[in-house]
Formats: sequence, structure tokens, C-alpha cells
Amino acid sequence: MKLTLCFAVISVLLAFETSAREHIRPKSAKVAAPGGPKSGVASCAPGAGRTDLDINNVRALILTSGDMWWDLNNAPRYEVPKGSNKHSAFASALWIGGVDNGGNLKVAAMTYRQAGNDFWPGPLKLEDASVTSDVCLAYDKHWKITRQEVEEFVLGLTPEPNDVIATWPGNGDAASGYALQLAPFIDLNNDGLYDPSYRDTAGIPEHPAYDISGSLGCQTRLFGDQTLWWVFNDKGNIHSETGGFPIGLEIRAQAFAFATNNALNNMTFYNYEIINRSTFSVQQTYFGQWLDADIGNYQDDYVGCDVGRGLGYSFNGDDFDESSVGYGSNPPAFGLDFFAGPYMDNDSLDGNPDPCVEPKAINGLGFGDGIIDNERIGMSKFAYYVTDFVVIGNPEDAQDVYNYLRGR
Repeated sequence: MKLTLCFAVISVLLAFETSAREHIRPKSAKVAAPGGPKSGVASCAPGAGRTDLDINNVRALILTSGDMWWDLNNAPRYEVPKGSNKHSAFASALWIGGVDNGGNLKVAAMTYRQAGNDFWPGPLKLEDASVTSDVCLAYDKHWKITRQEVEEFVLGLTPEPNDVIATWPGNGDAASGYALQLAPFIDLNNDGLYDPSYRDTAGIPEHPAYDISGSLGCQTRLFGDQTLWWVFNDKGNIHSETGGFPIGLEIRAQAFAFATNNALNNMTFYNYEIINRSTFSVQQTYFGQWLDADIGNYQDDYVGCDVGRGLGYSFNGDDFDESSVGYGSNPPAFGLDFFAGPYMDNDSLDGNPDPCVEPKAINGLGFGDGIIDNERIGMSKFAYYVTDFVVIGNPEDAQDVYNYLRGR
């Protein structure tokens, strides 16, 4: 196993292929050109919605534009233990890049929003992958729910739905061209419409799709004991973060956590359903999770990766984490793991564990289960950059982001 240690104040990127501190954008950075990346985008405002995921020993602030774990004002918001005012990460965001059939690079990514955004709240229309500013604004929020709330409603312990169950975004505005099905729900009468007042013959109401009965199989569902659900896109405005062309992505996201007595109590999880609403295919596509990991006092943190586990991690340089924001003696480490990446290309070969069950935290997700073409990709790249403008410094444009996603 190859282990890479990177000795610097850095930002980290874990990438998987279907195939630090503040970022200061240099004056030479590329910006969107008229008639290029501006074409076919709306005038949405950056997402302002923010909600804490906080059911266990972690308090993680989640934003609505593809980024998370910071307050948009230079302060970290990944607090562990909850209530301690000690934070182990400063920021994180989703990165995606690929090439269309004409050879044009398409990239969507976020860092610290100094230059702008590549993601905005809301779904995209089915026909032309467009969105309007009023739709972006309407979806600039999270739907925060717990499994217990839904179980109590299903069992009749709370006969009326609470506000989040009653307003669950199970349906999009199909009359305006958006997908009818949106957030996952249990559709008991198979009419495609979410109606928590409808009950079947057993008295079970329609409800947000936690797998309470254990029978959902591969059906899209909610995870965790507490869940934040939201939807965002990369067509809401020009890509001012990367200066690149939009792809036409609708991303249905979940942030979730479990309240337990074991290590899960110190973990949070993220699930992305990524839909290409554009009229073109994207080849050589890479997905990555960008991370600025600060273990309390960020000035002496290192990073590395464990290839076998598909795990990137950050740790303090010695056994004492200094300053008022530090963890003090015996500071913790922080890990970011791909539990299940995208499916590999079909090759008629035997694959990894059943994709319909909770995936295991192993890179590549184990081959040889008797199921053909269900292999998922784990972490295939681990890269970092230093927070300056040398060759391995801050990405300045879409090509830089794509190079980092490819580990170059």
C-alpha cells in the first residue's frame, strides 16, 4: 500500500472517476466570457440557506449551494464534540468535471465563494435544463427530518403530519416543466403524487421514504436517524468560481447522521443523486470531494491517504494542538471516506456487494459477489494543493479544477 504524506497547510481533494485556509483568486484568473459560459443560464442568487446536522456528537453546518462546514464568514462549522467550540474541518464542497462530445470542458466546483458560485439551489427543467430565479429562491432551504418523526407518524403515534412531513417536496412543478418526482417518498397508491393524508387499507399514510418496513430494496430512500434533504444545480447563473461552461446538473442531496453508542456517533454522511439534464453526454467524468481540513489550530496539520480504505485523512503534527481553537493534548484525526462511488462501465464481469444495501467502507467495494456489472468506484485519486499560486497552488480556472480531479 502506498501512503502519501503532504507536509504543508493545504486543501485536500479526493476524486473518483466514472471513468488551508482562504483561497485568494489571482488577478490573472479566468472569468466567464460573453457568449460562452453565460449562455442559457439564469440569474439566481447564491444559496443562503444553512442548517445544522446535529443529532449525534457532531454539529455540521450544511449550505444549499454544494458547499458545507463553514459559516461563509471565515469561521469553521464542523464541531466535534458538539458544544465544545472545537472544529475539525473548515470547509468542503462537491467538484464535478468532464468533456462533452465536442471536446468542450464542463466543470462545476466550489471553494470559498470569493470569486462566486458554480452551484445554486433548485431543480432543473426536463426539456432544456433551465431554471428561474424564483425557483432557485423557493428551494434555498433544507428539509430537516428524523426517522423517529416519520416512524411515529406511520405508526399513528402522531396522527397528523408535522410541518416537515406535510410540506415534504415529494413533487416538483411538473406543469412548469420540472420532474414530477423529487424528494423520495412512499407512494402507496402509485399515482406519483405525495399526499400524507392518504392512507392505505392498513392505515399506513404516505410518508418521506425512510425504509421503515425494510422492503424498499433499490428504491431511492432516506438514510440516517436525522436527514437534511435539498436540491441544487449548476445552471442558476454563470460559473464565476471556475469560469467554465455549465453542465446542466440537477443534484438531489442528503446529509445524514446516526445517533449511536459507537464510532458512528462521531460521523456524518452525504449522498448525491446526480442527474444530467442537458442534451449532451459528458465523457471522462470525475467527481471529487474538496476538503479544507483544519484540526482545531490549522497551522500544523498534515494529510495523507489510505488507498485500501479509500480514505483521506488529516492529523495534527504533534500530540498537542495549540491555541484557544486547538484540541489541546492528544488531538483527534479527521477522515473523509468514499463509501460508494459511481458505477463502473459495463464489462460483463463480476462486481462488488449488493448496491441495494448500505455500502461498506472499502475502496472499490469488493469484487466477486456473483453479481455482474455492479462494481462501484472508490477513491481513485488523492491530491492536494497549497494555498498560494505556484503550479500546485490554488486552482485558477476550470482546467485547473479538472486537472486536480484527475490527480494531475
